[in-house]
This record gives sequence, structure tokens and C-alpha cells, in this order.
Amino acid sequence: MKLRVTLVQQALEWEDAQANRSCFERLLAPLAGQTDLVVLPEMFTTGFSMDAERLAEPAGGPTSQWLTAMARRLDAAVTGSVITRDGGQHFNRLHWAQPDGLLEHYDKRHLFRMAREHEHYTAGREARVLGWRGFRVCPLVCYDLRFPVFSRRAGALDYDLLLYVANWPAVRVDAWSTLLKARAMENQAYVAGVNRIGPDGQGTPHTGQSAALNFLGRPLAELGSSPGVLTAELDLAALREFRERFPAHLDADRFTLQA
Repeated sequence: MKLRVTLVQQALEWEDAQANRSCFERLLAPLAGQTDLVVLPEMFTTGFSMDAERLAEPAGGPTSQWLTAMARRLDAAVTGSVITRDGGQHFNRLHWAQPDGLLEHYDKRHLFRMAREHEHYTAGREARVLGWRGFRVCPLVCYDLRFPVFSRRAGALDYDLLLYVANWPAVRVDAWSTLLKARAMENQAYVAGVNRIGPDGQGTPHTGQSAALNFLGRPLAELGSSPGVLTAELDLAALREFRERFPAHLDADRFTLQA
């Protein structure tokens, strides 16, 4: 069983949702029937903005509808995070849209205090594992990558693919690339990380380095620092065979996460 995962690395128009949706729609059009999962960056409609009050969309808003429409058009799951208002709170919410109309979400757990994200958004409570075409996918957002306990959680591994969407700045891009490899190796899982490129509205540069890695931390697809759309094929049988042959996860320490 194999899963085609498409990484979409682009610059983002600052706080212009319609312009960003239009750009991604053009980029994704050729992928119809050619992929199983499309991954867009963190806050792909706005860039990493703290103006949550003004920019937040309601749950089920325009971008949710756009994602669902794109999933149907491509016959693929489509995911990325969006500033979302729900129950009077604001979330950095990863949306996961499937062709059958199902729309799931994960709210970013670790908020980037160095940008005061925790003052503008509410942290999520728990990770999710989503089933898709035979794979179990754990979607996470940007700063979550720095926290290995949250990526591992408790007990035996319950996912096949760790997914990170990001606006990870150029000044710390070495950490991005290193931690993606570490999460793949320590969790014996495929990892896909999609970052943006270009300066944001605050002048912060981003250099991408989006990648899909196998369970040994070896690259299956890399986008470097240029805009691009690239698809990697993940082999579930190869992952299962490796976990059976080298079951290091059985010796991992058990723990319980607390809110």
C-alpha cells in the first residue's frame, strides 16, 4: 500500500486570504488524480499573523469550504492551517479536508511565545490521528516540532506519518531540518514537513526546506529554498517491515501527558 504526498512550498501574500487561495488553486489544478494528500503551509491564507481578531474565519468559513472543494476536485485529502474563530476563541487550526466532504481539524498545541502567539490564540488540547487510504496520519503545526514528547505520546506508535505545516523562519532553518529527521528516526515513521518561503509582512525571511523523509530520516523529496510542488510516494509495507525488524519502540519509556 502506498500514499502519494504532495508538498506545496510557496511565498504567501500577507493577510490576503483570497489571493492565497487563488494562487494555491492554480498550483493544485494539475494534481487532480495524481496524488493522495496535498500539504499546504501553516496559516497559508494569511502568513503567520497575530491579528487574529481581524483575520479569523468562522469554523466552516470560506477557506474550509475551499479546502473541501479542492479535495473533491483533486480526489485527495488537502490540509494546512488557518486562523479560525470557534466558540469565542481563536485557534491556529489545521484543517483536513477529504473528497467525501469530511472536514477534520487539529488545533496547534504549542504556541510560539517568542512571537506572542500565546497572547492571541488558544492552545489545542490533544493530538489527532486521522486515517487516510490505509495510512494513519498525525498532523501537527510548526512549533510542535520542537516537542518530541507530544509527537511520541504514550504507548505503541499509533501513526505511520507525522505531518508538520509551518512558517519556520530562515534564521532557525537548521533546527527545522534537523528536527524533522529526528522525529522520523525516533518515532520510526514517515515525516512530511511543509514550510513557506519569502519574507512575511513583518519582514521575516523564510527559506522553505520542505521535505518528506522516510523512517530512517532519509529524504524522499526535498524542495530547497525555491517555490515548488513535489510529490513523494510512501510505502506502508516497507515501514511495517522495518518496525518489525527493528522494534526499538517496544523499549521506549511509557509516560502520560497532562494538560
